[in-house]
Amino acid sequence: MEITITKAKELKPKPADESKLGFGKLFTDHMFNMDYAPDEGWHNPRIEPYASFQMDPATMVLHYGQAIFEGLKGYRTEAGHIQLFRPQENFHRSNSSNRLLCIPEIDEKFALNALKQLITVEKDWVPSAPGTSLYIRPTVIATDVFLGVRASSTYRFFIILSPVGAYYPGGFNPVKIWVSTRHVRAVRGGVGEAKTPGNYAASLHAGDQAQKRGYTQVLWLDGVEQKYVEEVGSMNIFFVIGGELVTPALNGSILPGVTRDSVIALARLWGIPCTERRVAIREVLDAQIQGQSVEVFGTGTAAVISPVGIIKFGNEVVEIGDNEVGPVTERFYKELTDIQYGRAEDPLGWIEPVC
Repeated sequence: MEITITKAKELKPKPADESKLGFGKLFTDHMFNMDYAPDEGWHNPRIEPYASFQMDPATMVLHYGQAIFEGLKGYRTEAGHIQLFRPQENFHRSNSSNRLLCIPEIDEKFALNALKQLITVEKDWVPSAPGTSLYIRPTVIATDVFLGVRASSTYRFFIILSPVGAYYPGGFNPVKIWVSTRHVRAVRGGVGEAKTPGNYAASLHAGDQAQKRGYTQVLWLDGVEQKYVEEVGSMNIFFVIGGELVTPALNGSILPGVTRDSVIALARLWGIPCTERRVAIREVLDAQIQGQSVEVFGTGTAAVISPVGIIKFGNEVVEIGDNEVGPVTERFYKELTDIQYGRAEDPLGWIEPVC
């Protein structure tokens, strides 16, 4: 399919101070749109001016939540080039989500090509200040106008772009996380492993409770026994215990993060013992209490690596590693960000050049 391009007649002013971008507040001049119908398949791919959607009040996505989305970033190198980090994995994961939500799959190579064309049109929006990037949000929504519980027959696939600063205003510093013992995010056999809006809606109440208590995010336990760690609100989670890197095994209720997979790959490249298994929250806290060398960090596209300094579980408040960034955590953060921004070699072929 050929992608048509319609340029905006008027362009928005670019931010004068990139150090004040924030996260997810500003959007570029153009977006990508493509539609699906049973008799045409995915069709009419186009780059056009960023604009609101006009939706019937009975549009199915508004009532039954049949939607998926992705999150990835574009980076400007010191030489001025723009590149992506493992975008193929994001589109591969989007199709995994599509299958779980009964949404027609999208040609992954075509989607990547469409994204690269969109970024090329919007290349002046990719910031260059330290720590900034272009956040990319591909999304699919159900568009049938119908009130009834079934899969939609029509869909809209769109990509929007947002120049962003650091996800956490405080920068690369340890965060405090609160272990929820009353609520669960997902259970095996559901859609916990899909990147679908409903999973995030399910996390809001506990997240609000955590923030009211002074904690950055929620650490979720399994939905059956509520003793095994699953993931954090917007991140996968890793533990360094006695020199071994440990992360919860993917079990159907945990999102298979691209950054998570990248950390595991780097650990194996570096010869760091790395295990994917069930991890009891009690094991982590007891290791710290007993004086073992412990580090905890989250992984995700938005923050890349997020060190954890304090965990609250019930009435216990346990400080991890003197509430400072540990050496293993810092090594992963530096290596990943150096690869993403072109400051280091790409040993595993993860970088996709754009322009």
